[in-house]
Amino acid sequence: MHTHSTTTTATSPAVLFRATLLRAVLAVVLLLLVGACRAGEPWVEVGGQRYYVEIADEDDERSRGLMYRDELGATEGMFFIWGQPAPRSFWMLNTRIPLDIVYIGPDLEIVGWSLDTPPCRTRRCPGYPSGAPAQYVLEVNAGEMERLGVQIGDSVRVGNVAGVQVTDSQSPES
Repeated sequence: MHTHSTTTTATSPAVLFRATLLRAVLAVVLLLLVGACRAGEPWVEVGGQRYYVEIADEDDERSRGLMYRDELGATEGMFFIWGQPAPRSFWMLNTRIPLDIVYIGPDLEIVGWSLDTPPCRTRRCPGYPSGAPAQYVLEVNAGEMERLGVQIGDSVRVGNVAGVQVTDSQSPES
């Protein structure tokens, strides 16, 4: 004759509390690690919103930009850098997502933009000029500048970007 024995063990409230506390501590540690991973990444802040950016400071990077991308994270973008301010014009050839293109002067103030700029899937893409000399350009998802209530003339903050001078009105990020 074969007998089955089943045992049930009651988990004490103390054990449940320790397990829950351990999970909470692990969750906090993971959040801190994720934040620390971004701590050294380049960023641009506009209207109180920080965007972690890829840097395009060489001709081939600036030419490629965000071409062939199917998506861009909500707090991500691309930051284009030139040595001197000059009139700029961007186009959206082979860019698959609509963008806000924000032109920024050497003093880190917004000098112009093209908002909700549509993708271009033909060889005859229009240009979107800066309207004023720009030394930097920020590209983020379309609709961001409107969502944030940003205006031309507003200041931009930049961190962890080599070659960008932080002005006196910007406090260095620690």
